[in-house]
Amino acid sequence: MESFQDKVAVITGGASGIGAAIALALAREGCHIAIMDADIAGLKAYEEKLTGMGFPVLALSGDVSSEADCRNTIDRTRERWGKVAILVNNAGITQRGAFIDTDVSVFRRVMEVNFFGSLYCTKAALPDIVENMGHVVVIESVAGVAPLPGRTGYCASKYALHGLFSTLRTEVRKSGVHVMIVCPGFIRTNLQSRALGCDGSVATSERTTVGRDYTPDMVAEEVLQGLKKRRSLIALTPAGKLGYWMNRILPGLYERIVEKKIGREI
Repeated sequence: MESFQDKVAVITGGASGIGAAIALALAREGCHIAIMDADIAGLKAYEEKLTGMGFPVLALSGDVSSEADCRNTIDRTRERWGKVAILVNNAGITQRGAFIDTDVSVFRRVMEVNFFGSLYCTKAALPDIVENMGHVVVIESVAGVAPLPGRTGYCASKYALHGLFSTLRTEVRKSGVHVMIVCPGFIRTNLQSRALGCDGSVATSERTTVGRDYTPDMVAEEVLQGLKKRRSLIALTPAGKLGYWMNRILPGLYERIVEKKIGREI
């Protein structure tokens, strides 16, 4: 397995949830860590936590929907630690509500953060990663390969990520670059508490889940092992894995199941 000692890693959305857990896991492997997040207070708090644990960390405030912020994050990381070897595209938002009721502006915002945010950061970091024969990770979702009622905007952004990064893999594999798509099921984070509703305000409806949630630490451990083994795709949580494979083998049946279990939200 590959050693990550002294490698430079950038994690977007790194102040909380899955991003924070991955940052800590990579720090424990000896990486120099840069975390980017729009939550300035959360970013400062997590920087202090990692620093207090003795890990080198660079905390950078920024919005991934801004191409300039993404370039700045990579540039400042390079100035501090050297060329980037690992990029984890984790920052994201979600939405809940029926397509027919959801404003177009909500779809645009979800795409700006989830899709273009990952594209901007990858575009900025890829020359470094090619030189280092490093890693690009995208935290996608089972909703990037299978339907999820009430989240058409979220699914659209994740399907777009799947197309982008699976195709990017075919372009950069010959350069020794590893591209890994991570497809979690339901994870216990604060993402859902900030879900956009139909009008763009925070959704008030309760989220319906299927199966047992993973914790961010459980995700981080599987991501770390996937990085070491240079896996192309990992599906996480029992329900997530079942959904991934069922949708591939019996898509009609899977659609009816999620319509019954989750479609009641809308």
